[in-house]
Amino acid sequence: MNILVLNCGGSSVKFQVFDMPSERVIAKGMVERIGKTDAVLHYSSARQEAQQRVMPISDHKAAISMALSTLTDDDSIGAIDAIGHRLVHGGERYTGAVFIDDEVLSTLKEYAPLAPLHNPPNALGIEACKQLMPDIVQVGLFDTALHQKLPDYAYTYALPYRYYEKYRVRRYGFHGIAFTDITERTAQIMRKPLNELRIISLMLGSGTTANAMKYGRSVDVSTGLTPLQGLVQSTRSGDIDPAAVTYIMRQEGLSTDQMDDVLNKQSGWLGISGVSNDLREVEQAAATGNERARLAIDTFVYSCKKYVGAYAAAMGGFDVLAFSGGIGEKSSHIRQKVCQGLEFLGIELDQEKNNAGIGPRFITTEDSKTKAVVVSVDEELVIAQQTYDLIDREGR
Repeated sequence: MNILVLNCGGSSVKFQVFDMPSERVIAKGMVERIGKTDAVLHYSSARQEAQQRVMPISDHKAAISMALSTLTDDDSIGAIDAIGHRLVHGGERYTGAVFIDDEVLSTLKEYAPLAPLHNPPNALGIEACKQLMPDIVQVGLFDTALHQKLPDYAYTYALPYRYYEKYRVRRYGFHGIAFTDITERTAQIMRKPLNELRIISLMLGSGTTANAMKYGRSVDVSTGLTPLQGLVQSTRSGDIDPAAVTYIMRQEGLSTDQMDDVLNKQSGWLGISGVSNDLREVEQAAATGNERARLAIDTFVYSCKKYVGAYAAAMGGFDVLAFSGGIGEKSSHIRQKVCQGLEFLGIELDQEKNNAGIGPRFITTEDSKTKAVVVSVDEELVIAQQTYDLIDREGR
């Protein structure tokens, strides 16, 4: 079965075709800079070397149409049997993979105000596939699904309870698809069943989320009602006193939409450093003596360390700290700074393994009581697996 996996972002569409159940990647690509005259299509397959084309692509439908025509023109692909979508915010309604119907699409649009950078393009991707491939079954996986079994005391905000009853204002948490993969890969490295491990995961990319997984169940997550809460991120503020928000709005005369833009797009390590939303550039600036860049990195690292300590307390200890995502996998400097000072929790970092190693591995010493690992994450594979499992289970 050939399963096309789509991940529609605000200005990009990532796609991969998997042969299932072998999990072999047949083709993969990405369309970026959607809406621009110089949009870029990246593509490679088993029989074609990597190629890149620059062209105007007006919207997500045009991007998906371009991706599909590229796949169709590649004789090595064959027919697409199903489509799996990465979806972000589904509220409390979904706890696993679901067949996409009008109700799912309606839910995406309903929760768009809580995930404005993700839910609208997710819905556009579904609608485009429905028009371009009307007979192909579509399956969705929500980033919020993994965290629907959080304890009530972990997801409840200390607001008047009527806001939960009326609007379902609560902690939802995100990056659930990624944490599914991270924790399973961590269990493999530890050579223990997932249900015997307490895992703290740091998913560190431009978006960052911390997760506490206790014996196979997500028991806490740093992101909240929206992806804004939690760790310092590339352009998102992370945790902040709500009174600071209303104070700035009054002082600057900002509307709610303008303040939302400040918190989501102008803050994080970009806002502190004034350098870039790319942490690599911030690290380079800090290395040359830029004090605000140094402060941005230290603030980001400190937010990670605090969540590690909090989740250790919440779970009564932990067995392993997992780093993943672009920063988590590639920045030995950030990993070192996060682990520094965590010796009292049993983490003894091995500098050589941390600095010189590549790929999935332990980065702590052999006698470290608590382990730290680096693992890669493959959200597209998780989506392909769960799409295949749902179709196989339901006989569709």
